[in-house]
Amino acid sequence: MSETVLTKGEIHTKKGVLQFELYDDDAPIAVANFKKLISEGFYNGLTFHRVIPDFMIQGGCPNGTGAGGPGYTINCELKGAKQQHDRGVLSMAHRGLNTGGSQFFICHNRSNTKHLDGVHTCFGKVTGGIDIIDEIRGGDVMEKVIIV
Repeated sequence: MSETVLTKGEIHTKKGVLQFELYDDDAPIAVANFKKLISEGFYNGLTFHRVIPDFMIQGGCPNGTGAGGPGYTINCELKGAKQQHDRGVLSMAHRGLNTGGSQFFICHNRSNTKHLDGVHTCFGKVTGGIDIIDEIRGGDVMEKVIIV
């Protein structure tokens, strides 16, 4: 059985570059959606509109309020082996089961995010530049998000 090659990408900010890999093998719906939005340049210039210290940083709202999305929703994927919120994990934000779209968050730690296991879809993790998530503040811009 061959191992799935995980998609790699980068989120560029003024504070540095967050390198990530996506869970193609564990959250294929969320990953395909994220890759589609990246390919369309959707995230370029959007802000981290919601930052809660020692919890998470959230971005992906096209109007910067936390109420916007891409105009459609995707289903949650909550049963996979990688569905654990921990430091650097990328997870889909939503307003209820199966209402994710473009907004996502990156966890600061396990202790304050483990209650999200089984509620939000984990679809990737930061693999480089992890300390940058601690420097991100509300309003900081994702200059570009790319697949490498």
